Amino acid sequence: MRAAKLQADPQNLLRWYDRHRRVLPWRLEAWRARAGHKADPYAVWLSEIMLQQTTVKTVGPYYAKFLTRWPTVQALAAAPLDDVLRAWAGLGYYARARNLHVCARAVVERHGGIFPRELDALRALPGIGEYTASAVGSIAFDLPAVPVDGNVERVVTRLFAVEEAMPAAKREIKRLAAALLPPHRSGDFAQGLMDLGATICSPKKPACALCPWSEPCVARARGDQETFPRKAPKREGKERYGAAFVALRADGCVLLRQRPEKGLLGSMTEVPGSDWAHDFDAASALEAAPRFRGKPQWRKLTGEVTHVFTHFPLVLTVFVAELPRGTPAPKGARWARRAGLADEALPTVMRKVLAHALD
Repeated sequence: MRAAKLQADPQNLLRWYDRHRRVLPWRLEAWRARAGHKADPYAVWLSEIMLQQTTVKTVGPYYAKFLTRWPTVQALAAAPLDDVLRAWAGLGYYARARNLHVCARAVVERHGGIFPRELDALRALPGIGEYTASAVGSIAFDLPAVPVDGNVERVVTRLFAVEEAMPAAKREIKRLAAALLPPHRSGDFAQGLMDLGATICSPKKPACALCPWSEPCVARARGDQETFPRKAPKREGKERYGAAFVALRADGCVLLRQRPEKGLLGSMTEVPGSDWAHDFDAASALEAAPRFRGKPQWRKLTGEVTHVFTHFPLVLTVFVAELPRGTPAPKGARWARRAGLADEALPTVMRKVLAHALD
C-alpha cells in the first residue's frame, strides 16, 4: 500500500455530501437532526438491518411497511414472530428477521425501550454486530465510529491502494476509515462514505472526476482503481438437489409447514419436502412425501425450480397431489387457503415452487 500523495480531507467529503446526498426514506430523521432534532435510533437500526446484503431499491417498500405497522421498538417487540416473518417474506436472509425481533425485545427488556447511546451496549444487543453498532451509534447519536460496508471498503481500498485481498484486508480498512473520521458530524461522514461508494466510486467505471477525494486517491493516480478492492479467488458452492411436495385439497387449500427454528430459512413457512443434498437420489424422492390416508398419487411436474442461496445453488423437483375435501393435515403441517398464500411467511424459493405448481 502506498501513502496518499495528499491527505484526504473529511471536510471535502462532508461538503460533497451536503450537496449530493441521496434522498432515502430512512434519512429523514437524520436530516431533521441538523435542525436541532434527534435522529430516531429505532428507524436507523431498522433500515440498517434491512440493508444488509439487500439493495436500497428493494428495502424501501419493506421499510415503509414495517414503520407503518410497528412505529416503535416497543410495538415490534410485542408483535408475534410469525407476523414479523410474514412482513419480511421476500426480503431474504431470514435470520435477520428473527434477530430483529429478538433485538427489539432485548431493547425493551434491558433498556426500557430506549436504544443505548454507547457502542459497547449496542454491540451487546442480539443481532447487532460491529457494523450495525457503528451505524446506529454514528447516525443516531453522532458517536465517533465509522460503519464499514461494501461501499466504504471500495472507497478506502482505492484511496489508499490497499493491496491485501479481501476479506483479510478488513482490519486494515477499518483502521484507515477510522483515521479519516472528523471530530464532528460522524453520522453524516459515515453516510457520505456510503453515498460516495454507491454513486461515484462504483465498482466499474467510477466517476473519478466528480469525486471530492480525487486528488489524494492513490489508485486513481495509478489508473488501476477498478482493480480494488483486491479479491481472493471465489469458491463456488456445490449444487444441491431436493424435492418439494405441493398437496392441494379440493376446498382450495395447500399443505404448509414451518421450518425448524435453527438453520437456513429458520422458522419460515414451506411446502413439505426432502432434505437438500449434493447426492440427492431422485429415484427415491417420494419417500420424503407427506403421509396421508389413502396414499395419494404424486405427479412429477416437468421442469425444475432453481434458486441460488449465498453459499450454494439449489435445484428442486416438484411433485403435486390432489386430495379430497376434509383430508386432515399430517402431524407438523397445516392447511392454508390458496387465496391467503401472499400473507404467509414463504421465502422466495417456496414462492417459486408454488408458482411452478399452481400455474
